[in-house]
Amino acid sequence: MEEKGTISIHTENIFPIIKKFLYSDHEIFLRELVSNAVDATQKLKRLSSLGEINQEVGDTTIDVSFDKDKKTITIQDRGIGMTAEEIKKYINQIAFSGATEFVEKFKDKEDVKDIIGKFGLGFYSAFMVAKEVEIISKSYQEGTEAARWVCDGSTEFEITKATKEERGTTVILHIADDSEEFLDEWKLKSILDKYCKFLPVQIRFGTKDESVEDGKDKDGKTKYKTVKKDRFINETEPLWTKSPADLTDEDYLKFYKELYPMTEDPLFWIHLNVDYPFNLTGILYFPKVKNDFEVQKNKIQLYSRQVFITDEVKDVVPEFLMLLHGVIDSPDIPLNVSRSYLQSDSNVKKINAHITKKVADKLSELFKKDRKAYEEKWDDIGVFVKYGMLSEEKFYEKAKDFALFKSVDKKFSTLDEYAEAVAPNQTDKDKNKIYLYTSHPGTQDTYIQTAKNKSYDVLLLDGPLDSHYVNFLEQKLENTQLKRVDADTINKLIDKDEKLDSVLTKEQEEKVKGIFETAINNANMKVSIDSLAPEEMPVTITMSEFMRRMKDMSKMGGGAYAMMGNMPDQFEVTVNGNHPVIDKILKAKKAEKKEQLAKQAYDLAMLSQNMLTGADLTNFIKRSVSLAAE
Repeated sequence: MEEKGTISIHTENIFPIIKKFLYSDHEIFLRELVSNAVDATQKLKRLSSLGEINQEVGDTTIDVSFDKDKKTITIQDRGIGMTAEEIKKYINQIAFSGATEFVEKFKDKEDVKDIIGKFGLGFYSAFMVAKEVEIISKSYQEGTEAARWVCDGSTEFEITKATKEERGTTVILHIADDSEEFLDEWKLKSILDKYCKFLPVQIRFGTKDESVEDGKDKDGKTKYKTVKKDRFINETEPLWTKSPADLTDEDYLKFYKELYPMTEDPLFWIHLNVDYPFNLTGILYFPKVKNDFEVQKNKIQLYSRQVFITDEVKDVVPEFLMLLHGVIDSPDIPLNVSRSYLQSDSNVKKINAHITKKVADKLSELFKKDRKAYEEKWDDIGVFVKYGMLSEEKFYEKAKDFALFKSVDKKFSTLDEYAEAVAPNQTDKDKNKIYLYTSHPGTQDTYIQTAKNKSYDVLLLDGPLDSHYVNFLEQKLENTQLKRVDADTINKLIDKDEKLDSVLTKEQEEKVKGIFETAINNANMKVSIDSLAPEEMPVTITMSEFMRRMKDMSKMGGGAYAMMGNMPDQFEVTVNGNHPVIDKILKAKKAEKKEQLAKQAYDLAMLSQNMLTGADLTNFIKRSVSLAAE
């Protein structure tokens, strides 16, 4: 038997096109060929389970090897095999009709390299690295002859009889001169580790040296010798393929460490196992999140039937869960797909929605089952929950029952619990509940203590998402306003229409205002006199909640907000007319002394806001020493 032929195709040569479009991912040739070998093996096992094969299945190990001298890479399986007719059908007709459609439909598309697998062209990725490819195959069917197919990358092929005792297929790649980098043990092993680590059929890649006991020496010490052992590179039954009921916490933690060595233990995990209306398995871990979001992303690995596809899962996993780690496996996601395909595919959208629901259900379960443990993890969990509430309305509806507020005194409350707790004392004259919060408890401590003196609660909102979260909550919560604790004097933050009498006359107030304006000498500091409790600070410096939020938005850019980034900061300087220091300023005989005392009170307020620096700080220290000496 010998046959030669020309492949019918609308382009002179498909292989340069394959090589050009796939070049950035040229290492996937090994994934494609090993995946084909796995498919052939699983088909054989399936036929055997159905009783359609009389022979023993026996050893089904897939061997990957290379010969540096002959410049070949070989992939050999013991699967279903092919007859000469099947080779012509599967390798020539199907692949090349697919290639024609591929070229015609996607020749002008940028993401063409990602779509190639959809057209039966996986095998032809071999020509990205090979100048000639041989297939030697023998079908499992009794009485069939082995066949050899050869193609040199042109549109011509040759099929002849071959000598092969075992059933299965051997693919031999004769490596091209510009791809000899693949004739390297560590290069090939790294590709196999990346794409084939969890394939369901055992993959063997050469041998490794292993030390074994070899009796005792004359002193009774154990002797060792080095032997060659087969090197199997994959775990055929990874954790996500097993039933959660059969696994322990130690199993999940061990698998996490295999995926992410040198990382802290995760907070908890979710085992996905869905078979309707789509097929999805996997394990998602909640890591301890650091504030650097970008470093944490792209840690979820996407598989299809245990074949690694990518760790860029943006369209499969909701955006707010991109910080999770772990594995997702779904045969409903093709091996090679374009971004546009992912975005529009109905299965992908269903998977995305399902993952959102499963995460919400898991968090709700943890909250109800052991609230104390949940609260202890909140600093890490909170990032996911807030991100989800901000970005997914369906998640918000579930999360509002297990989202927590954390006060500066480390007390936790749900949204509903907090509203009920603060309503009696923190409702203003307009019937709005006022939630006070701090974003920097260290620098805002003076303001926090002032609020606490009024028995007001102060929330801790100092995370990377909290500036967005504050705005979001005001839109969602009825009759509720959030105000940073240093956004105004305490009486104005929660205005209950309770004004203290001033000990100053109108004339004295104007006089004090003038003294402070002269001492401060800064047009961006607007001075006002207010009658506050004598025990409160003599001077308070604030930036209004509205102005500060506008400034925060300007840092993110966009539209009218961007202009505010170039404007100088505007502050309110509130002088407490009822404080004893103000009386001392008025009674000072010299104008110089009045200004010195006013500047000292102002600098103290600046210091409490962490705004006193450089020469101003030096002068404040000198003045403090001078006043203390007096």
